[in-house]
Parts: sequence; structure tokens; C-alpha cells
Amino acid sequence: MSYSVGQVAGFAGVTVRTLHHYDEIGLLVPGERTHAGHRRYTDADLDRLQQVLFYRELGFPLDEVAALLDDPEVDPRARLRRRHGLLTARIERLRQMAAAVEHAMEARTMGIDLTPRERFEVFGDQDPERYREEAEQRWGGTTEYAESQRRAAGYTKEDWKRLRAEADEWGTRYAALLAAGAPADGEAAMDLAEEHRRHISRWFYDCTYAMHRCLGEMYVADERFTAHYDAIRPGLAGHLRTAIAANADRGGA
Repeated sequence: MSYSVGQVAGFAGVTVRTLHHYDEIGLLVPGERTHAGHRRYTDADLDRLQQVLFYRELGFPLDEVAALLDDPEVDPRARLRRRHGLLTARIERLRQMAAAVEHAMEARTMGIDLTPRERFEVFGDQDPERYREEAEQRWGGTTEYAESQRRAAGYTKEDWKRLRAEADEWGTRYAALLAAGAPADGEAAMDLAEEHRRHISRWFYDCTYAMHRCLGEMYVADERFTAHYDAIRPGLAGHLRTAIAANADRGGA
């Protein structure tokens, strides 16, 4: 049984022009021709075409494909082993690409347009995506959440590093204040609470005194936030909550 060039093009998903070219360069010469000179492809030709397309998919140039298929030193089993090895390597490359794309999608969903390595450089083991779904469920419909996502989407790695440096420096000063025994409703603590509020406003969304007061309550109500601040210095979360409330009172909210 044989097939016309149009039929083979349909089977293989290639163009008639491609098949003509393969014939002209001797890569795939039809096994039969009609009396009128039209190409007819046999089952053996289809098998060779399948191999040609396989190597082309892997990026081999046509001259190398011809050498692979026509080398008398290469037996069919060796060729199959080579094909298996190439496919395995390709699958691994595609897997790595898929993982990279997945990370990129997650980062963009979070508004953090960084590579996995850059996120690690900036955040260490404090993965900002850890609570992404929860944050979206709790605050996804608020203007503050939308604004924080909009701003974060434009930040570079250097922006995130600057943000973290500011937060770390603030934490060092607050820990020192706590170690010195400063009262939570004193001027020094309230000033640091105000810095905290302005940091949020500068980097994420307009944090009003009322909103800041709510955040302060969350810092002691949610053990994860408590653990975060108490890791800077034990007792800091509760101290900060009181300082935030006192600062809000000072600000008239």
C-alpha cells in the first residue's frame, strides 16, 4: 500500500513543500512513483519520515539527520537506545522548564516578580508565598490588598532587598528599646510604631491608624505573627500591639 504526498502530509502534520524538499535533498525519497511521475510513499517511507521528524524535533540539522539514518555502522537497536537517551534528556529539560514556569507564575500571582534564587536571596527561608492563598481569601476583595499587589508587581530584587533591610533595621532598634525596658506607651515606642505604619504605607498600601490598630491586634491573635515578631525579641509582638494602639490614640484615631 502506498500514499500520495498530500495524504502523507496530512498524516505527519507537515507541508507538501517540506516533503518535496526532503525528496530533493535525498533525505526521504518516495519508494514509488505513478506513471505520471507523482510521488507515492510506502510504509517503509512513513517509518523513515517518523524518524526524520523525531530528530528534527530534537533540533538536529537535516544533514546530521541523514547521517544518523544512513550510517551502516549504526544498528537499529543502537539507534533506538540513542532515541531513548535523547527523549529522556528532553523530558528532563522540559520538566525543569515547567518547574521554572510554575515558579514564575506563583511569583507573579504574589506580585513578586523574582526568580526562585532571587526570592531566596531576599527572603531566605521566610517564603512570602507560604500564606498566599490564605491572604487572598481573607483580604482579596479589599482595596488595600489590590493596592499591595499592584505595587509589589513592579518591585525589582533591589527594591525587595531595600524593603527587607529597612524592616530588619527597624526590628533591631525595637529590640534594643524593649531590652532597655522602655514602656510600650512611651514616646520612643510610639515613634517606632509610627515608623512601622509608614513603612507599610510606603511599600504596600495606605495604612491608616485604624488599619494599623487592627494589624496590632492580629499580631497577638495570630500565633504566626506573634512568632515572627517574638523571634526578633521575646515579648515584642505584645509590646508592639500596645505601642500601635497608643500611637493611634496620639494620632487621633
